[in-house]
Amino acid sequence: MNWLKNFVPPKLRSLVGAQKEVPDNLWHKCPGCTQMIFHRDLEKNRHVCQHCGHHLRIRAEQRLKMLFDDEKFALLELSTPLADPLKFRDLKKYPERIKEARAKTGETDALKVGFGEIDGHKTVIAVFDFAFMGGSMGMAVGDGLVTAARRAVRERAPLVVIPSSGGARMQEGILSLMQMTRSTIAVEEVKEAGLPYIVVLTDPTTGGVTASFAMLGDIQIAEPGCQIGFAGKRVIEQTIRETLPDGFQQAEYLLDHGMVDMVVHRHDLPATLARVIGLLTNSQSPTAPESEPETPEQEGDLSGAEILSADGAPLPAVPNEGL
Repeated sequence: MNWLKNFVPPKLRSLVGAQKEVPDNLWHKCPGCTQMIFHRDLEKNRHVCQHCGHHLRIRAEQRLKMLFDDEKFALLELSTPLADPLKFRDLKKYPERIKEARAKTGETDALKVGFGEIDGHKTVIAVFDFAFMGGSMGMAVGDGLVTAARRAVRERAPLVVIPSSGGARMQEGILSLMQMTRSTIAVEEVKEAGLPYIVVLTDPTTGGVTASFAMLGDIQIAEPGCQIGFAGKRVIEQTIRETLPDGFQQAEYLLDHGMVDMVVHRHDLPATLARVIGLLTNSQSPTAPESEPETPEQEGDLSGAEILSADGAPLPAVPNEGL
C-alpha cells in the first residue's frame, strides 16, 4: 500500500493544484489574550493588541519612526568594538551568535541612535532592539550610549533612552559590566550640561540595564504592563522564601510605589514626550499656536473691582492718583 501513499497523493496534487503555502509572519499571537492579530492590523495599531491593549515588543527603527516628527531622523554612526575580546564559547562561539543575530535582525547590534525633532524640539533618542540577542548590553551598546549622550550635549538637545533588555551580555563578561559605569557617566555628562534626560521603560527592562542608566531619568516613563526589575520574580521568591504580590515588577506596580513617574500608552507617547521636553527645557513648541497677549484684566488690574470690608459691606472707592 505504500505506492498509494507515495504516488497517488502527489499525482492528485499536481493535477488539482497544490495549496499555496501561507507565510508564517502574517498572523501574530498576542501574549496577553492569545488572540490572533493580522500583521497589517498590528502595524496600524503600533503593535498594540486591539483586543486587550497588550503592548507587544517593537523593533528599534519602528520606534524611531513613531516618535520623530514626520518619521524624519538621522541615524548616528556607531563604532564597532572588538568582536570577541574574551574568546567566549558556550554551545556556540560568540562570533557565531553575533553573525546569526545580525542575519536575523539586519542590525549590527542591539542599539540604534537617532537625531531629529519631537514636535519641533531637537532630540536624541537611543533605542534598544530586544530582537538582537535580547537587547543585551555589551561594549557596542555602551559605546552607542556614550555617543548619544555626547551628541545631545553638542546639540544642546534632550536625551531620551528607551531600553528593552535582559541586562548585560554574558559573552563579554566583565567588559559588559563595565558598560554600566560608562553609561552612568554618560548620563551625568548630560545632566551636568543642564539638559533633560528622559527614560521610557519598555518590556522587559531588567538586569544590569535597570541597575544603571535605566533608572536615572529626570522623568521615568513606562509603557503599560511592561516588566521592570533586576532579578526575576522566581529568583527573588526562592531567595527570600516569600510569595510576591500580583503584578510585582510591572509598570503599574512600580507607579504605585513611586519608582515610575507615569505609565503612558504607546499611542500617547509622542505627545507626552513633546510636553515633557517642553516643560523641562522651558520652551514652547515651534509648531504650537502663539498665545494671545494678556489683557489688563488678566494681568491683575483691579481698578474696576468692588472692594469689600471684612463684614462684606462695600467700601468707598479710592481715586487713583498716579499709582
